[in-house]
Amino acid sequence: MDYPGLALRKAIIEEKPLQIPGVINAFAARMAERVGFRALYLSGAGVANTMALPDLGMTSLNDVLNEVEHITAVSALPLLVDADTGWGSPLNVRRSFSLLSKSGAAGAHIEDQQEFKRCGHRDGKHIVKTSEMIGRIKAALDGREHDSFVVMARTDAYSVEGEQRTLDRALAYQAAGADAIFVEAMPTLEQYKIFTQALSVPVLANITEFGKTPLFTKQQLASIGIGIILYPLSAFRAMNAAALKVFSALRQDGTQQAVVDLMQSRQELYQYLEYEKYEQELESYLQLMEKEYGN
Repeated sequence: MDYPGLALRKAIIEEKPLQIPGVINAFAARMAERVGFRALYLSGAGVANTMALPDLGMTSLNDVLNEVEHITAVSALPLLVDADTGWGSPLNVRRSFSLLSKSGAAGAHIEDQQEFKRCGHRDGKHIVKTSEMIGRIKAALDGREHDSFVVMARTDAYSVEGEQRTLDRALAYQAAGADAIFVEAMPTLEQYKIFTQALSVPVLANITEFGKTPLFTKQQLASIGIGIILYPLSAFRAMNAAALKVFSALRQDGTQQAVVDLMQSRQELYQYLEYEKYEQELESYLQLMEKEYGN
């Protein structure tokens, strides 16, 4: 059996740092795969935002699983999933990671915010005790269906507890068995470097737009030893901006003529959908039906 976690681990080793784009649905996943990425990401904020909800822990495990199953059905790339705080007690965390690994995901990260969480780049975050987070990590490890499934620990402690306490947490999470560490909302390369030098597991840098972390380049992050670069909602934001321009043009101009250049052509859409392949398969069934059962 081919376990998706093995593919994610292989990509982390072979592409340094591994670039992982966020995809909000199966069609976006297919486009990202065609471009040449080696792994994909499903953002918890993205799942919430597509439901017109803020990233405040308002979505359920089932909401996330639904998108995981859609994405893994159309893309062979390993999928890293945002598991937020794990949706409850350690028993819930264990169940969540069991279901995520069964759904075809390659790995998931769990964070040390309290259950009433906020976006990692917002102020006012509340952090659980290190011991509680270690319990979440242990439960996640127990829940995964195969040891290759990547259990990543995210810490949001920097803006709450400062650099040293955050480093202490990261080291404790690594010792608890986390396969990688996600250090959220770090403002400088020098601070990221402290973590990459202290930890022996891969460190993830979340390079999200309009947040607390500058848009460091792949080369800059590689130079300080970052193992994984995340772009969680870059394409989603671009899609939204283009859609708003189209809606505005339709309403104001009464035509889409001025914004057609923003659109994917019908032929490009069909290419990503493999439309012709499906048409040919349908035609073969119709011919078979006519031959075997026609009047």
